[in-house]
Order: sequence, then structure tokens, then C-alpha cells
Amino acid sequence: MRIQLALNVRDLDEAIAFYAALFGAEVHKRRPGYANFSLQTPPLKLVLFENPDATQRLNHLGVEVFAPRQLEVAREHLVGVGLLEFASQGETCCHATQDKLWAREPQGLGWEWYRVTDDDPNEAFAAGGECCCAPPVSGGVAPWYEAGEAGEAGEGSTCEGTKK
Repeated sequence: MRIQLALNVRDLDEAIAFYAALFGAEVHKRRPGYANFSLQTPPLKLVLFENPDATQRLNHLGVEVFAPRQLEVAREHLVGVGLLEFASQGETCCHATQDKLWAREPQGLGWEWYRVTDDDPNEAFAAGGECCCAPPVSGGVAPWYEAGEAGEAGEGSTCEGTKK
């Protein structure tokens, strides 16, 4: 298990150079407008979204788990305390296929619990898929925040989760 920190950055190349130097690590994945570092020390998934018009630097936070049971335990907990807002399974977004759970803290910051099931689903993006975690709106708000009801994907998003 490791913490995910997803940031909006004004210039992806500049951010990659900085974080590569800061952590002494190579970028794990790079796509247009997107990059991530999968660090072992410290245990961190650092996600960078090129979003120069974002009003917030922090896009969202997350917890990456590696075993299906860890995600089941997180779901049970979030449901039990009434915090599960959005869930999806087998969703291809952020340049990986993932199972996800979302909660939102009182001031609106998103927390994502997720497990990557395919880290390189190239065929989905060759067919025109998009990165649904990258905010399609100015302000840096994750697209599911723009939904009229919890559990629905926001306009411009390819996320299609189900309300649970």
C-alpha cells in the first residue's frame, strides 16, 4: 500500500525534471499531459497532470493498494462509515485500468482508493480513450466533482462509475 499525491502542474516537462531530481528517480509512465512516479522510498505514487489553468495545485489524494482484498476491506470500511461516494470496476482512466473507490473530505478534497489491474492498456487509448482523472475544467477539480449526483461522471469525463 502507498499514498498517492496527484498534482496539477503548469509545465509537465519542468515538473518531471524537478521531481526526478528531488526523488532521484525516473518517471514510471509518461503520456501527453500526464506523468507518474512509482516510488518505493518513500512509498509514494506521484501523479502529475498538466493543467496550467488550475486554481488548485492539489488535484486529489489517494491510496494505492496491490491486492484485491485490500480494496474490498477499504470498500467495507467506507460503506460502514458512510463515506463511499463513487465506485468503479475495470475502468480505464489515468492511463491504466483500475478498480476505484472515492470519498470526499468535508472541504471537497477527493480521496481515491484504487488498485491497478493493467498498467499499460495501450489499446484503450489508441481507440480514442482519455485520461478521466485529468480535470477537463479549469480550477483543477476532478471531473466527478462536477457531477450533479454522487457516483455520476462529470461532463467531459470518460469515467463511468456506479453509485454504491
